[in-house]
Amino acid sequence: MRIAHSLITIITLLCVNSLISGCQSTYYGALEKVGIHKRDVMISRVEKTRDSQQQAKQQFQSALAQFKSVMAFDGGDLNDYYQQLNDEYLASKAAAEEVSDRIEAVESVSEALFDEWQQELGQYTSQSLRQKSAAQLQQTRQQYRQLMRSMKRAEKSIYPVLNVFKDQTLFLKHNLNAQAIASLKGELSSIELSVDRLITQMNRSIDSANAFIAKMATP
Repeated sequence: MRIAHSLITIITLLCVNSLISGCQSTYYGALEKVGIHKRDVMISRVEKTRDSQQQAKQQFQSALAQFKSVMAFDGGDLNDYYQQLNDEYLASKAAAEEVSDRIEAVESVSEALFDEWQQELGQYTSQSLRQKSAAQLQQTRQQYRQLMRSMKRAEKSIYPVLNVFKDQTLFLKHNLNAQAIASLKGELSSIELSVDRLITQMNRSIDSANAFIAKMATP
């Protein structure tokens, strides 16, 4: 699977740098020539989305820890605390954007896979095999919809938390004093609750991704 991931990455880079129209079909066609089918790409992208969610989860936990350290401010250069909090916010923003990009990539290949699968049902000469394949397609689609619902819920829970971190960072930027810290402390419990909810949604989505990968890997 590691070799397949490397080939997918190489062909992706070639596709990104190409000026050929219809690059998406060219991309999948190039992969199929080396034995990597849309199903393989789909599994790979679900794995990458799962990993990006895991990283985002850890990043938001790190941002919360930094926010708590700012709330515990007891002297020193407050600007340093702001810079650290801003760095955490920017890292969280980047992690959130990566999760969204990964989900879009899963959706893209899934649509191509299901369209191809549906079209190829008409190529069967055996009715029993066509019916069996159609049933597998329906089951896979159902499993995919469940996965996407979980991923979308997790994605949706990211941005309210991100916005809160942005607001806190902006407020602190323009109010670098102890009074500003005191005014932000009242929101700490609410932020902790929001992050806890986010982590819960992320964990559910990660579990759904693992279940989906396991089912797709089953012959």
